Amino acid sequence: MLSLIEKAVPDVRRLNDMRELLYDREWAEMAEDMELYYMYRDVAMDEDREKMKAKNLRYDITIIPPNMLGKEYTKTVGHYHPLAEEGISYPEVYEVLEGEAIYFMQKEDLTDFYFVRAGASDKVIIPPNYGHITINPSNEPLKMANWVCASFSSSYGAYKEKKGGAYYRTLSGWVKNPRYPTIPEIRQLQPTNFEDIGFKKAIPMYSLVADIEKLEFLVSPKRFSSLFNRI
Repeated sequence: MLSLIEKAVPDVRRLNDMRELLYDREWAEMAEDMELYYMYRDVAMDEDREKMKAKNLRYDITIIPPNMLGKEYTKTVGHYHPLAEEGISYPEVYEVLEGEAIYFMQKEDLTDFYFVRAGASDKVIIPPNYGHITINPSNEPLKMANWVCASFSSSYGAYKEKKGGAYYRTLSGWVKNPRYPTIPEIRQLQPTNFEDIGFKKAIPMYSLVADIEKLEFLVSPKRFSSLFNRI
């Protein structure tokens, strides 16, 4: 699926965009600006675009080169999604194309925190009402894809207000962000390779464009509470 981005122009996230979100403040204040990761949004085969548009879905690819941000592993900014329906925000689903990822989820009301460690071909559903940060904990580039509803913009304000997520992933492991109130311990969950909804580990997630109704949970999540309860 990486061939989809050969002629695409990425949005580039730079260190200057997220200095205040880092654990290692001394390093963040001294380091020179640099490119951190690349976001290729709304990529598709030409013959698939109308079908994706009709279902209000978008497929993206993100590439996160290996870096250390001082004592912290390189990561994305982190964001929440707005409400899709009353009381429930838009979900998302990721697939690791190459490399290794840690997806760190925190519930919007700060009552639950968990992470998923995923390798190549693993699928990871981000459930409604959870913000998320992606971390590259390896020495290799992380290349990943995501399906998401196409009609909203992500919200970064809560992460910027508290200078990052509730936990930082450092060389020493998980470290709590002191700007958060008393919070539960972080727990680990497994990738959501749910074959019954088309997330077979051996099959690229983009192939669901041929059975795109299986992605309806990304647009109308309230009807799929049983799916999210499985996570």
